[in-house]
Amino acid sequence: MIVALLNQKGGVGKTTLALHLAGEWARQGKRVTLIDADPQGSALDWSQQRARENVSRLFSVVGLARDTLHREAPELARGADHVVIDGPPRVAGLMRSALLAADLVLIPVQPSPFDGWASAEILSLLGEAHIYRPQLAARFVLNRCGARTVIARETAETLADHDPPMLAATIGQRVAFADAAQTGRLVSEIAEQGHAAREVTALAAEIGRIAL
Repeated sequence: MIVALLNQKGGVGKTTLALHLAGEWARQGKRVTLIDADPQGSALDWSQQRARENVSRLFSVVGLARDTLHREAPELARGADHVVIDGPPRVAGLMRSALLAADLVLIPVQPSPFDGWASAEILSLLGEAHIYRPQLAARFVLNRCGARTVIARETAETLADHDPPMLAATIGQRVAFADAAQTGRLVSEIAEQGHAAREVTALAAEIGRIAL
């Protein structure tokens, strides 16, 4: 399965979600490759930080920020159970290539009406991709979410009426994710039974139940 995390809006947490989904599946014994398709290379930076910290590698991270991604990702997928693509912000050619490569597109959004409006471009590109890949599945995922805030509830209610639908599992705004990013670790390695780790496990499980 090739899962791409895409949203042309930066700062919605694509890299954090991509790394943690890859890590969760790797912890389950799956062979996982993460493709860093963002020219900023944040996932590669995380992987290098992990190596500097002498922490064992859970999955491979490959830099592939070019619009031939749809041809190269399936080759990488032959040697993996899961391929996770950390997509670029505002690079239409790269994003189209990632859409054509993916089996499932996850669109991370934060609890803000502005994030809903900013998703219009990715939804338009998704519509284009469906012409060539009618079986392509997509879901919104609510990230950096304060569970009891009004804006989080309103964003969830708005996205509930959207196509594609929103996943039931949400990821909270938690310090553990920032700590993990700085040290090249996953939240499950910092606090295995913590709220953040449990949220990641629930998200990965829900994705695994999507029929592709």
